[in-house]
Amino acid sequence: MTEQATTDQSAPDETPATGWYERDGQIVLGAVIRSLGAFSSGWRYPGAHRDPAEDPKALKRVAIEAEKHGLDYLFLGDWLSTHAELEYSDPYLIARLDPFSAAGYLAAVTKRIGIVATASVVHSDPFSVARAAASIDHLSGGRFGLNLTVGTDLFAASNFGRSTPINDERPFGTAEEFVAVLRGLWDTFPADAFKGDAETGRLLDRSRISRLDHVGHDYAVAGPLNALRPVQGHVPLMHAGMSPNSREFAAALADIHVIAPSSLGDSVQQYRLVKARVVELGRRPDELSIVTPILPIVAATREEAWQVYDDLVALVQLEDAATEPGGPRLPNQRRIDDLMRLVGLPLVRPRLEQVVSAESAARLNAVGQRLLEIVRVRSGRIVGSTRPVTWRHLLVAHLPGSPIIVGSAADVADHLEEWFRASAVDGFHVLSAFLHEQFEAFTRLVVPELRSRGLVRGRYASSTLRGHLGAPARPLPLPPTESCLT
Repeated sequence: MTEQATTDQSAPDETPATGWYERDGQIVLGAVIRSLGAFSSGWRYPGAHRDPAEDPKALKRVAIEAEKHGLDYLFLGDWLSTHAELEYSDPYLIARLDPFSAAGYLAAVTKRIGIVATASVVHSDPFSVARAAASIDHLSGGRFGLNLTVGTDLFAASNFGRSTPINDERPFGTAEEFVAVLRGLWDTFPADAFKGDAETGRLLDRSRISRLDHVGHDYAVAGPLNALRPVQGHVPLMHAGMSPNSREFAAALADIHVIAPSSLGDSVQQYRLVKARVVELGRRPDELSIVTPILPIVAATREEAWQVYDDLVALVQLEDAATEPGGPRLPNQRRIDDLMRLVGLPLVRPRLEQVVSAESAARLNAVGQRLLEIVRVRSGRIVGSTRPVTWRHLLVAHLPGSPIIVGSAADVADHLEEWFRASAVDGFHVLSAFLHEQFEAFTRLVVPELRSRGLVRGRYASSTLRGHLGAPARPLPLPPTESCLT
């Protein structure tokens, strides 16, 4: 899987140790492009973008909006298979544009914002990826980034001539070699190899071009690359994951590390572990930006944002207790019966729209009590209040998905600032429940609020993605000892 589900961060958790709120600086903000929305029912919201055939227009609108408000990058994930069940959980994965093709398109309609596309180490060839990445980096003027995913699943494997997922004992060893080949190829053909001296007829300085001649455990690549070295030297790399191997890979080789912590305290712990490892590996802590996904549902007031969330909840396809036998069956996590077993009331069969009574709430187990708290934080609904909790709200709170924060611009900005100043993250992967209203609510309400607090810049200070991240430039390669063209 190349796009990861994340846990909800909206419920309370432990406070980090005193002293971690002293941090200053600016938040890294990336816009995650999911054209049919990151909320499973987002595409059903009135006025939402819902036709993949119109994705080019949608991508262009998002890119121009994100660049206008100074976001650091656009993120294009990938999924190398499709199946009908995704309609219920992740409709944006059913049909989508190839990320490299989309990155090239977005490079042509933007001028300053970074663009990150995804490649699978397992299902990609390093020479082809190196060439495509270098090409888009030149087409964009140095704004391209590359997200590398490790591993595969049964559906993806079956699309690449395999009946089962790859059972490799060293997938991250393969990924490390993949990066070594990428960077080696990028160094084989520096831009200054072209002299273009028409008078003497000397087009090339052959001493600047070298073979790679890499022979390793998984790859044998001769080189040189038939594309100029990227504008940024080496294209910035992104990697997502929280396993020990993912942390090690990111600490050693990545420029952006995407984590999905369960809480603020968990994120602070992960942040410290990764940054410490970065230093141990001889890098500066600021050479790696750690970001986490966030799905803000935002409006002019908290109450209006609650209403947007309530409307989205009402549009989620769920299975009621009254569903007729033999009718269509939704996945287990979308059935009221599954919820009742989960919260400790297996013999109770309420209707989805039924209000949770105080008596029923008192009988819920620890899982049910946590779901009640998630509902309260997301929607202001409390058992027995004028905004009561329904079983539908509890079931939606139980569904897996991205971490959701609902509220006004100040509410959302408070959440982002708290995590940033606590040194839990360096920035955020910003998802949108649906396009375009919710993305533009974030850019036009939350971003100005963050700017007023000095947490995001007023305008771009750099023309490259490396510059946006504050990452160091990659040095030019040393000239080869012997030309490969002599």
